[in-house]
Amino acid sequence: MGAADVVPGVSGGTVAFITGIYDTLLESIRRVNPSLLGIWKRDGFKAAFEHINGLFLITLFGGILTSIFTLAKLISWLLVTHPIPLWSFFFGLIIISVIHVLKQIERRDMVSGVFLVLGVAFAYTITVLSPLQLADTGLNVFFAGAIAICAMILPGISGSFILLLLGMYAPILAAAKGFQIDTLALFALGCLIGLLSFSHVLSWLLRHFRCFTLTFLTGLMMGTLPKIWPWKETVSWRINSKGEQVPLVQHNLNPLDFESITSQPSQLALAIAMMLLAVGLVWGLEKLASKD
Repeated sequence: MGAADVVPGVSGGTVAFITGIYDTLLESIRRVNPSLLGIWKRDGFKAAFEHINGLFLITLFGGILTSIFTLAKLISWLLVTHPIPLWSFFFGLIIISVIHVLKQIERRDMVSGVFLVLGVAFAYTITVLSPLQLADTGLNVFFAGAIAICAMILPGISGSFILLLLGMYAPILAAAKGFQIDTLALFALGCLIGLLSFSHVLSWLLRHFRCFTLTFLTGLMMGTLPKIWPWKETVSWRINSKGEQVPLVQHNLNPLDFESITSQPSQLALAIAMMLLAVGLVWGLEKLASKD
């Protein structure tokens, strides 16, 4: 989940769906509420820790943080030097994830189709919005964390992409690379508040309207596919916090036309191989989960 969250356009929530921990994740987070204090006072720390599935949460978020700190530089480098293979891998990941989730949806009627279309439309609309340029003040860092974490636990909606839309992606990534504790602490506090609030909403929807919610979430994943299409032409650029020129607006291209338009190799064979690798990875995880 941490590796996926570093990439703008890919959601850690998608990985949670693939690995089958999504419901457990939401339910564990939902249980972190004021009633937890009563359990702690009445039955002790161990009972409170078990109530929130504490070992699961520590392991999961420990893995996410470790991945973000260790992979931030690698992902940044791959996005610049090998964008097509990287995006191809995540494109294949989303495609197989959509198929994986659709198999879990029992109800398939007109109403479910409407929720699917709504999910696609909502996600696609977000991907074509023009980025803002917020100043990296403490308050903005806090609210960016609260908003982005909601996207991070939604399949298909990338928390990193939300940060990019808010103009806060570069400052947060720079803080992670440079271990800027004050900025990271504010961001983490915003994430905590947003996560505790939004998880209650999602958990309630999955309990009471599971089929419709799963259908909508699948639509979210499908709607972001154009954003992570590997072959793009950069139309305009922006200057990031380091003074570097990075893409701002990009158009998708046919891989067969990519070379003639951009004068760069399309790497079609490698791209297909990376997509198949992603498909094989999810298929293997699914088989492993079915055995367990």
